Amino acid sequence: MSDLLQVGVITSTHGVRGEVKVFPTTDDPARFKKLKKVILDDGKQQIDLEIASVKFFKNMVILKFKGIDNINDVEKYRRAALLVTREDAVPLEENEYFIADLIGLLAVSDEGETLGTITDVLQTGANDVYVITTPQKDEILVPAIRECILAVDLDEHKMQIHLLPGLRD
Repeated sequence: MSDLLQVGVITSTHGVRGEVKVFPTTDDPARFKKLKKVILDDGKQQIDLEIASVKFFKNMVILKFKGIDNINDVEKYRRAALLVTREDAVPLEENEYFIADLIGLLAVSDEGETLGTITDVLQTGANDVYVITTPQKDEILVPAIRECILAVDLDEHKMQIHLLPGLRD
């Protein structure tokens, strides 16, 4: 399990005073209002940044970082990920999980059959859908509903699943 969770990706600069447009990768973009700091990961280094201001525009979040006051200082961070530590992450309710913790779990049916590995989580309007990649490289799409997801054990790195009729076809 990673100690860092992605909350957004810098898409471009905004204005000339060092603000950036961020595409939120969190379920609740409003969480940026309460966020005091983030870790910028550009693939080469990780930089701790303090958030000075937050604005919202359409589906984007506009952030201003303390100490960065020029467009030239932030242009190089285009496509960089913004991360938070688990302690700064939004607290989860019972039976809620971070997507990063679900990716890689072994999916096992309630009959004991190993189905494959969770490789993606699709976020739809009604409920999430877990993508299970089988050893034969086929995909099984399982809705994240109580009737299908029987148990999630992050310590054992397993998810027990009940396959409703038609899900495997």
